[in-house]
Amino acid sequence: MTVDHAPPFAPPDISPLPDVESLTPARAPGRGPSVPRWLRRGVGPVLLLVLWQSCSATGVLPADVLASPGTIARAAGELVGDGTLPTAMGVSLRRVAVGLLLGGVAGIALALVSGLSRLGEDLVDAPVQMLRTVPWVGLIPLFIIWLGIGEAPKVALIALGVAFHLYLNVYAGIRGVDARLVEAGESLGLGRWGLVRHVILPGALPGAMTGLRYSLATAWLALVFGESINADAGIGFLMNQAREFFRTDVIVVCLVVYAFLGLLADALVRTLERLLLQWRPTFTGQ
Repeated sequence: MTVDHAPPFAPPDISPLPDVESLTPARAPGRGPSVPRWLRRGVGPVLLLVLWQSCSATGVLPADVLASPGTIARAAGELVGDGTLPTAMGVSLRRVAVGLLLGGVAGIALALVSGLSRLGEDLVDAPVQMLRTVPWVGLIPLFIIWLGIGEAPKVALIALGVAFHLYLNVYAGIRGVDARLVEAGESLGLGRWGLVRHVILPGALPGAMTGLRYSLATAWLALVFGESINADAGIGFLMNQAREFFRTDVIVVCLVVYAFLGLLADALVRTLERLLLQWRPTFTGQ
């Protein structure tokens, strides 16, 4: 009787690998190279400027209603050339910086007192919430009566708007810290100030950054109103002068400067967020 034995080792069946090029998805027919995103984002503003210039050149948009982009560019060059615009920007930046510093210190201090202590919340939160509902722009007459018509009411108006935004966001950030993180810190032997330093304040930092961005936007808005209070320098002063002489080109230049300074401040806060919140990965879009 004959018994067939299978070979002790059978070589594996090695089939040829597919071509690498065959695995690469082919580009859709008729589809050209992808356009850079920065170029796509710039198409809209360029088309708007072209339409604006065309309407001004054809008389559809009269110059006394809104100056053309070319006229605005020439006005900006003249203001920069004679030093008027840089001087006005320096004055306005100083007002915003002082107001932001004073309002930031007050808002963060009140938020820490209210957020870290129940007694502090009972004493601080209710009055702040009541004052927050009052339109801060409506306080301009009182500021003029209390502080005069110099720099003080302008800075106070900016500081007031900044303080409310920082208070709300820092307070919400403190109270939004996960209680399990606090319990974990206590189990590791952290005392009260250790918890505040290593758990609560880092957890509240994202809310503080959000509050800072809102505060900067409010600071520029408050500056516009503040510089209408008997200002003799600053971007708002230029706008008031231009309004009296119907210089729409100068008004638009000042508005563009306000927008540019606001975008620059927002970019600085975004950079600060990336530096301070590296431990907090977030979704950045697809």
